[in-house]
Amino acid sequence: MYDEEQRPEQHGPLAGFTVGVTAARRADELGALLQRRGAAVLHAPALRIVQLADDSELLAATKQVIDEVPDVVVATTAIGFRGWIEAADGWGLGEDLLERLRGVEVLARGPKVKGAIRAAGLTEDWSPSSESMAEVLDRLLEEGVEDRRIAVQLHGEPLPGFVEALRAGGADVLGVPVYRWMPPEDIGPVDRLLDATVSRGLDALTFTSAPAAASLLSRAEERGLLPELLAALNHDVLPACVGPVTALPLQARGVDTVQPERFRLGPLVQLLCQELPARARTLPIAGHRVEIRGHAVLVDGALRPVPPAGMSLLRALSRRPGWVVARAELLRALPGAGRDEHAVETAMARLRTSLGAPKLIQTVVKRGYRLALDPAADAKYADV
Repeated sequence: MYDEEQRPEQHGPLAGFTVGVTAARRADELGALLQRRGAAVLHAPALRIVQLADDSELLAATKQVIDEVPDVVVATTAIGFRGWIEAADGWGLGEDLLERLRGVEVLARGPKVKGAIRAAGLTEDWSPSSESMAEVLDRLLEEGVEDRRIAVQLHGEPLPGFVEALRAGGADVLGVPVYRWMPPEDIGPVDRLLDATVSRGLDALTFTSAPAAASLLSRAEERGLLPELLAALNHDVLPACVGPVTALPLQARGVDTVQPERFRLGPLVQLLCQELPARARTLPIAGHRVEIRGHAVLVDGALRPVPPAGMSLLRALSRRPGWVVARAELLRALPGAGRDEHAVETAMARLRTSLGAPKLIQTVVKRGYRLALDPAADAKYADV
């Protein structure tokens, strides 16, 4: 939130919006990018990464790669590939593993994986421009996989159809499980994020991995909140995914998402900088330009933080700009206000103070309140 009025040049494009972050990895980086552009950030990792350096399954797969050298190695994530090499070093097998990998075809899913491969002293043979496992699969099948031995570095989640398609083509596939996604040890932050989403306390919810999206949906289902979550994501809270693979669990539930053209955190944040201000309600009121955002209002470009109760009233008034909204209706818009219409008067007084322009909202004696919509705008909003 903000302590004082900020002039237009002092706030970023996401000022007044609250964005949820579900990432387990690089959450600090994403949060910093959002905050630098003015957003309030609510972070709750929807899962955690469990490294398998001491896991017998990873050790067995590593020994198998060393003893029965594959024709192709598919590296899917930078953290996973680095973790594999580090685990092998810990077992005293690092040099042997690298020696074997120098003689095989290495495919990297994307540029971050390429960086990890090169940091290990290796060179990738090919990487898709789309960072898509589907494109990797297409290349392998075009080359022909019959009787070829292919090691696939798994990345904590199933690869739908990938391994099955290779095996159907006659390949001998070895999965290398470097880490697993697990539910967070403390589920409290996730529950708070869910509550904020279904109550429309967020303006956008970001996802940087498919497992995080699946985990949040699963937790919502456990709590009986799945219908409310899906309704919020379909109508009021913008679901933003770093790429199409990340979006799959949401799309399977009928949720449309937005995604940047380049599957990176920076473009994801830039996309939010375009989408959220475009979704804000802008009205000409009492000679002022008023833009209603998530937890703040821009009045002639000046950022005005507004308490939650005041935002509830303002949204109720803005649904019918220029029309009188009865106190009883405004009372229903106030969360936890009960039946005391005095709560409306108190919240309205605070709202007017927050806006810094009391004439934006007119009191209509014995009837209620209305936004003082400029006369030229009356016709436009007459049928709202």
